[in-house]
Amino acid sequence: MITDREKILAIVDNDCLSMSDAIILLEGDGFDRFRKAVSLYKQGQAPKIVFSGNITDYDYGSYPFAEVLPRMLKEGVPEEDIIHEDKSLNTREQAVEVVRMAQERGWKKLILVASHEHQYRAYLTFLREVLDSKSGITLYNAPARNLDWFVDKGWGTRFERLEAEILRIEKYSEMGHLANAQEVIEYQQWKEAQLTD
Repeated sequence: MITDREKILAIVDNDCLSMSDAIILLEGDGFDRFRKAVSLYKQGQAPKIVFSGNITDYDYGSYPFAEVLPRMLKEGVPEEDIIHEDKSLNTREQAVEVVRMAQERGWKKLILVASHEHQYRAYLTFLREVLDSKSGITLYNAPARNLDWFVDKGWGTRFERLEAEILRIEKYSEMGHLANAQEVIEYQQWKEAQLTD
């Protein structure tokens, strides 16, 4: 019997993707996430990149926007197409601020970019906010791939962090901060139906 966790992992890892209004690049994991956002931008998947977060904690891999921005510019993304969401200090706050920004700007489709081990919790957190806000936003998963599992860059290996992420999913689920498996499944069904309309 497949578990709820396995269902969530399968859906997040194999999500559909569609042209969107913005790519949401979550702060963290050093400089390893931004290339995925830039690649999606260059493919024409969305006209804007939102760098979400305002933490500087080098020991945890949270590099400031001021250090990530020049790298995105060097990769060819125009500065006018990059937005810094600078109010959030954790994943839940990122979800709140990004959904608020999307509603204010009339954005209906967002592509979420985190590292592969963080994408599960990030998506469940953002989906909780999308559902609670009744915003009608379509949220797609596009985790950064081709990242190492066993290299410690100063804040632990991704393999170690994966276990910590699963524990956080359990903790924050009990607090009501994350979407549950049934909501993920129903949302995915709704999302895929939008692609065929």
